[in-house]
Amino acid sequence: MRDLRSVATLFWATFVSLCLLGCNPTPVAFQETDAEILSTWGLMRSDGEHLSLSEDVIPYQLNSALFTDYAHKLRTVTLPEGFKATANEDGSINFPVGTIISKTFFYPRSAAQLLKTDDNGAYFDSAIGSQGGLELSRVALIETRLLVHRQNGWVALPYVWNEAQTEATLEITGDAKSLSIKDEVRRYDFTYIVPDKNQCAGCHATNATSREIGPIGPRIHNLNRTYDYQSTAINQLDYWRDIGMLALDTPPEELPAMVNWADASLDVESRARAYLDVNCGHCHNEKGSADTSGLFLDSKTDNQTRLGVCKLPIAAGQGTGGNKFSIVPGKPADSILVYRMKSVDPGAMMPELGRSLAHSEGIGLIEDWVASLPGECD
Repeated sequence: MRDLRSVATLFWATFVSLCLLGCNPTPVAFQETDAEILSTWGLMRSDGEHLSLSEDVIPYQLNSALFTDYAHKLRTVTLPEGFKATANEDGSINFPVGTIISKTFFYPRSAAQLLKTDDNGAYFDSAIGSQGGLELSRVALIETRLLVHRQNGWVALPYVWNEAQTEATLEITGDAKSLSIKDEVRRYDFTYIVPDKNQCAGCHATNATSREIGPIGPRIHNLNRTYDYQSTAINQLDYWRDIGMLALDTPPEELPAMVNWADASLDVESRARAYLDVNCGHCHNEKGSADTSGLFLDSKTDNQTRLGVCKLPIAAGQGTGGNKFSIVPGKPADSILVYRMKSVDPGAMMPELGRSLAHSEGIGLIEDWVASLPGECD
């Protein structure tokens, strides 16, 4: 038995030596198991006063972000050393096995009061640490969601922060938190829902046939923007390419860029389409989980009927609100799309997951867009 162990040891040592001399092994995520606490991943650390990112963790922002009950998000991506992401023609990105994408949800606060703001998630203090972070006296951490690319595909893991804001614990079954946020006019009391592992996978399964999950936000056109890295403003795509994280031959200025839906200086059409794409398009597209609805709200859809104009619903049930068409030009109050955005009834609201509040600013934008559309429905 001892001789067998010696042979096995010699074989393994020889294999490792040969790899060091030139083999190219497939990268593996440094945690193949579901770690019980977030700090095990080594992505970020908190002492209760500052949340700081590890050196190889790259923060990023999106041009237009998903609405989640007015929560802000600190987004990061970490790639295995020596490997690059590649871009597809449709703007999606192939991240190598071993990639970890994180999204930390938080609220700005003043003293003990959580604040309601709507700047498309731009409340981010990049001055904390060399790679970005958060000053915890100014924010309240809620949860951190991870997307981990393993050998058998992506997995989604939700972690919930403790009251001391020093650690987050894996909550496979999700969680619910009673929160209150305040603006200049009123207070909003609601239940913030942390999705369970299956709900995370449900939203991130952008292909209804394969059911494979993957990243939604980090796509070329939504990443094509300037970001302040270590006090140096540079296009994110340029930065990712320069540090060897992304293989990209085309200059960012020659690539499409999604607009910021919250930028009131832009035209209402492009803002509304960006909002619908990022909030609805990952399900409502030709391959998504809502493909049977016939309502496609991704930015690539240009057919007005598929976009919902004068379109009868296939199976909306109580979600119609008594309205006949998904979008009635010039009449947002008669449009099913607007009604479902306003609703907080689980049987009618859209999106179905990810919010307990109605997004008044987003609703206002879509109402303005519908009101601007010409024509009428028979």
